[in-house]
Amino acid sequence: MALDPYRRLLKIPGVPTLLLVGLLARIPYTATGMALTLHVAEVMKLGYGKAGLITMASTIGMAIGSPLSGRFVDKHGLRPVLTVTTVVQAAFWACAWALPFPALVGAAALAGLLALPVFSVTRQCLAALVPVPQRRIGFALDSMLVELSYMTGPALAVAGVTTLGSGVTMTVIGVGMTAAGLGLIVLNPPTRSAVELAEQAVKVPRRQWLTPGFAALLGTTAAATFVLTASELSLVATMNHAGQTAWVGLAVGIWCVYSLIGGFVYGGLSRGFSPLVLIASMGLLTVPVGLATGDWRWLVLALLPAGLLCAPSLSSTVDALTRWVPAGARGEAMGFHGTALLIGGATSAPIAGAIIDGSGPAWAFVVAGLVGVAMVAIAAPFWRRRPAVSPAPVMDVEGVVAAVADTPETASSSRA
Repeated sequence: MALDPYRRLLKIPGVPTLLLVGLLARIPYTATGMALTLHVAEVMKLGYGKAGLITMASTIGMAIGSPLSGRFVDKHGLRPVLTVTTVVQAAFWACAWALPFPALVGAAALAGLLALPVFSVTRQCLAALVPVPQRRIGFALDSMLVELSYMTGPALAVAGVTTLGSGVTMTVIGVGMTAAGLGLIVLNPPTRSAVELAEQAVKVPRRQWLTPGFAALLGTTAAATFVLTASELSLVATMNHAGQTAWVGLAVGIWCVYSLIGGFVYGGLSRGFSPLVLIASMGLLTVPVGLATGDWRWLVLALLPAGLLCAPSLSSTVDALTRWVPAGARGEAMGFHGTALLIGGATSAPIAGAIIDGSGPAWAFVVAGLVGVAMVAIAAPFWRRRPAVSPAPVMDVEGVVAAVADTPETASSSRA
């Protein structure tokens, strides 16, 4: 596969810096869940049930806050939202380690509500910087970087809590979150291109894009994280039951590498595929994984076909969203996309856990795949009723740069 598509993408002004800042900003973000879980369960000695309450409170807060922060970005610009969320994250992580459990639950919910929108903002700004024909490549690369952050953040949290203690680790996370927010504030990438700014003279009503087709896209997105979360839990449970716990970290790492390879190949293809096809295929290929319940190496090998589709599946949903939703509402739409990701994972965990406890982890793989396919099948009839939004004009890199240079109000409008 040729590397030229990626070379052309990285030559676009602002894209390499945005991707690098996004990667570094996501690492402390991905460490938060593991750090809070270990702090409550192991340091406070309250068990993993209470730790789950903290996770639930934070998740509910993020699910509500994600579209709200996106809407504020659309209306007021990036910097005000980043300033507020950065201050809140700094305050929470500075004192979270010292809070009693009831106060920690409430603080975690508030911190989730005002979470630093690093995932949605990176994707929103990437859509503004990258011309439409290259967005699929851009989002594929972004999904690969997300995999890297999830491979790094939780592992660093475990190492920090076990060696330095939860207080130091949570303080370091707070410093990282603050640095991430400040980095994005200083960078202040545009949330709309110059061409999109010119097209937003007339406000697009929400009913034009918040349609059954858009809801179907969110349902399909939730299906992807349902399959992935259940698969991860099933993988860990299978290896634990087989007495192969020592190899869990390596197995999960290999699975993430599969996703990286799949995203890299998908980004270099001449054309993309519908999220319906990719996510349904990932679900179907997950069903037989449970047959490989002996040696962990066979289990990891069985995960290869579905693993290759992880990053392409998620990146395809972002690509579809940017094509369906007008630029003036892209932040709010990205927020809803983030909520869908959270809902898929949050509903998957208890369902997969109940199946693992009742019937074994092999059946959890089966149910995860079939539920994912069923969710896609429910969404499919509404897919053609997608938002009737005219696509932005296709411009090459030179055209984008020239448009920015010729639009004096770009800086004040997009970087407010």
